[in-house]
Amino acid sequence: MSSANQDATRDRIEAELGDPLRALGLDVEAVEITPAGKRRILRVAVDKDGGVTLDEVAEATREVNRVLDGSEVMGEQPYTLEVTSRGVDRPLTLPRHWRRNAGRLVKVTLADGSTSTGRIQDSTDDEVAIEVSGRRREIAYAEVKKALVQVEFNRPAGRDDEAEEA
Repeated sequence: MSSANQDATRDRIEAELGDPLRALGLDVEAVEITPAGKRRILRVAVDKDGGVTLDEVAEATREVNRVLDGSEVMGEQPYTLEVTSRGVDRPLTLPRHWRRNAGRLVKVTLADGSTSTGRIQDSTDDEVAIEVSGRRREIAYAEVKKALVQVEFNRPAGRDDEAEEA
């Protein structure tokens, strides 16, 4: 499958899954199609405010199966479906990603190449405020080249635990 065809298929899948998954309170965060021999692997990442539970991932899997079974989008070639939570390894690219990760430690690379690591305090549709070395720093999303949540094995005391990730 050519890259253009794969992009078109991915966009169609995302469009077809949007409303049914929103009805479950979930957002489609990513759709990836990877060749695997004679099969393909279709990975669909979902998320919601507060994170997703394993039960919600299972429910989303059933719904994605139902939608794709009634659609021609995947064609005749066999595929394996994997539905997952968004995970911390995906970059923060949308305002909802920042909102959902409030309180988490994040490393931000700006368009000018500089980096900052700080804890997300709050966010709007246009910018995020992070605490860097005890000081508040506001950063417009337009200035962000890349942002990744940092894994913390010993979160500071007083921080609420996030929902269990799937």
